[in-house]
Amino acid sequence: MKVAVIVFPGSNCDNDAYHIFKRKLHLDVSFVWHKENDLSDYEMIFIPGGFSYGDYLRAGAIAKFSPIMNQVKIAADQGKLVMGVCNGFQVLVESGLLPGSLITNKNVKFLSRDVELKVESSSNKFTSNLNSDEIEKLFEKY
Repeated sequence: MKVAVIVFPGSNCDNDAYHIFKRKLHLDVSFVWHKENDLSDYEMIFIPGGFSYGDYLRAGAIAKFSPIMNQVKIAADQGKLVMGVCNGFQVLVESGLLPGSLITNKNVKFLSRDVELKVESSSNKFTSNLNSDEIEKLFEKY
């Protein structure tokens, strides 16, 4: 599987994502700059966290206008895997690829705390071959 890690100005953890895909999952992975306009060679698109464009307006609101996002929409329509974490998730929501909208949290302050991940469903392309123990091993400190 060939994976595209999309990079926006202000992206963060894109190198971590690259490392996981390349070294832990042994996948063919490339960084793709947000101004590119071709994702046809990739089976999976990954949008990492960080602060695309500084997020001065609203998380992901400016990134949704980058040329690459039209290609992400096409890839999603073709059934390719698309994943966004942190700000990448926000970019996907702002782009209309995920339903709903984002709201300001109650205290308008950044919250940082550990959370436990658990596989709730094995009926999707991301979790069909994984269990919770395997996911934990993937994200062990490297």
